[in-house]
Amino acid sequence: MRTLCASTLIGEFFVIGFAGLVAMRTSELSAGTVWAVCGVAMALCVLLCGALTRRGGVQLGWALQLALVASGLVVPAMYFLGACFAALWWASVHFGRKVDEAKAERARLETEPDTA
Repeated sequence: MRTLCASTLIGEFFVIGFAGLVAMRTSELSAGTVWAVCGVAMALCVLLCGALTRRGGVQLGWALQLALVASGLVVPAMYFLGACFAALWWASVHFGRKVDEAKAERARLETEPDTA
């Protein structure tokens, strides 16, 4: 799960940076405000990559997804991009857990002695 979720978060890192450039040009917010918010969100993406296996890591990822969708208030295209990344996040968590379960089952089968 960690690999898939981290890949999604790194993609979001770049999208947030590009959205910050758009927000600087199209919104009435100051550049300092835009980059303070975008910088925190970008740092959170990177930090979450390392915290995914800890308790609350996936939930923080969901909070980030909601914030990304909400950023559509400043950059309307982010409604669409945020929804796409929320879907990617769901798929990363869902299928990543299935892969982890399959790996654990395979490891369990490899360590059991053959009874045949």
